[in-house]
Amino acid sequence: MLDLALTQDALVILIGPSGAGKSTLASTWPTSQVLSLDALRGAVADDPGCQEATAAAVDVLQLLLERRMARKLNTVIDATNAISHHRKPLVAVAKRHGMPAIAVLMATPVDVCVERQGPRPANRAVPEDTVRAQHKAALHSRQSLREEGFDDVVFADSLYRLEPYLERLSETRNADLGRDGNEGLGDLLLVRRLFGPEILPLWRWKPGSDVAGGDRVAEVRLGQQCLTLALRTDVDGEGDIGRPSTVSPSRPRCGAPRRAPSDQRVRHGRAASVPWLPGTTEDVTFELNGIGHTFPAGHRIRLAVSSAY
Repeated sequence: MLDLALTQDALVILIGPSGAGKSTLASTWPTSQVLSLDALRGAVADDPGCQEATAAAVDVLQLLLERRMARKLNTVIDATNAISHHRKPLVAVAKRHGMPAIAVLMATPVDVCVERQGPRPANRAVPEDTVRAQHKAALHSRQSLREEGFDDVVFADSLYRLEPYLERLSETRNADLGRDGNEGLGDLLLVRRLFGPEILPLWRWKPGSDVAGGDRVAEVRLGQQCLTLALRTDVDGEGDIGRPSTVSPSRPRCGAPRRAPSDQRVRHGRAASVPWLPGTTEDVTFELNGIGHTFPAGHRIRLAVSSAY
């Protein structure tokens, strides 16, 4: 098999029927470089399989492609692209900005493409006759791609993509672990694995907090709303670590009101009463009887706070 490395900065158009593996191949490029028609349908209609949103998604794709080609940025088009009049406007944008256009043909057998529709959600599965028509059109297009303006035509199985992809994943992993000289994610690795990267800016561990009976406690804060979570380290009595669970009401307001009375105070136990300064926070623990206050999973608890009488 020939290992072929594509031009670093070009327009790369993937051509093949549904189920050919285009999105899998596209994932070997950085996400920012890939314009996926399915993803854009999802962006404009909240449904990647909504065919009624295709025209709107194509409009967005054309706009993004125009801006990226103007900046001479490598761009991969992840769509069927089996028909000439779908490809020509894309190639025209590349030529207008002096960027090379490369066609990548997916040579996946048609029966494999049809079989791959089975596990897909109903809104993403393509009928067999449509897949076979796409496959036939993609194969027949090979002879005319040069005439359409493509600078190069290659088959996907000849591309040198696996090792660069693994290298990029390794670099990301080493950065997360701090092996690249930076601090890395440290104790946020588990958090990202459970909740994804979006939660990291909101997450704060609270060392020394005892509101969870010795388990590790974190606070997730969004504006004036916060949620306190505990990492249960012995969920089955045998040391197994479970998912973080809620140890505070789901919609409390964290900290004192912005305009708190100057004489507002908080008790540290029955005997100690100290001033509660505006803008500061306090941990509050409620002792709830295990039988009289049992709340089913997912239920919310309403907490009403009033002044002392």
